[in-house]
Amino acid sequence: MKIEIRGVEKLSFRERQVVALKEMGLSQEKIAAQLGLSPATVATIYHRARTKGYEVVIILPGETLGIFDAGEGEGEGRGEGDKQSS
Repeated sequence: MKIEIRGVEKLSFRERQVVALKEMGLSQEKIAAQLGLSPATVATIYHRARTKGYEVVIILPGETLGIFDAGEGEGEGRGEGDKQSS
């Protein structure tokens, strides 16, 4: 799994750290412990970052969803219905 933060240039370095860890599913307490902050500070930083309008995109390989075999690359294994008609 990969995450991409769109609009990251709007965030400070600390906001990027908190957002990345939060979006990866870590609890406020775990983020606080990892970054040496209080949970209240993590909440404040996360709230401030959310007001700046970033977006998070999660990229999952197809095999983790059972869509493609592990040996297939992107674009392989798609049916005719997936192609665009002209």
